[in-house]
Amino acid sequence: MDITDSINAFSALAQPTRLSAFRLLVRHEPEGLPAGEIARLLGVPHNSLSTHLAVLHRAGLVRSERQSRSIVYRAGLDRMAELVGFLLKDCCAGRPEICIPLAATLASTQSAGKSS
Repeated sequence: MDITDSINAFSALAQPTRLSAFRLLVRHEPEGLPAGEIARLLGVPHNSLSTHLAVLHRAGLVRSERQSRSIVYRAGLDRMAELVGFLLKDCCAGRPEICIPLAATLASTQSAGKSS
């Protein structure tokens, strides 16, 4: 991932509906959700949601797959991992002890997600 890709991903997430849609899809991994269900759960008109999902798709943050008459969306977790990796690539300038609080936060967030 380069700086342009990371800016595009952050830009895609820098809008309340898109960020909410991405977070909703993360919670529904690996099954994903049909577009209509995403719109219903977020209380967003279908045409507006379609535009938001297109922005997230262009940034690689969502994937879509046709299933019968529905399009099911899934979070692009691989792209998010690239984005986080890009942010942390030069973390702490080679001094891992500085990153211990960040690693602890990430670990506790992951543990909390598994229990809920």
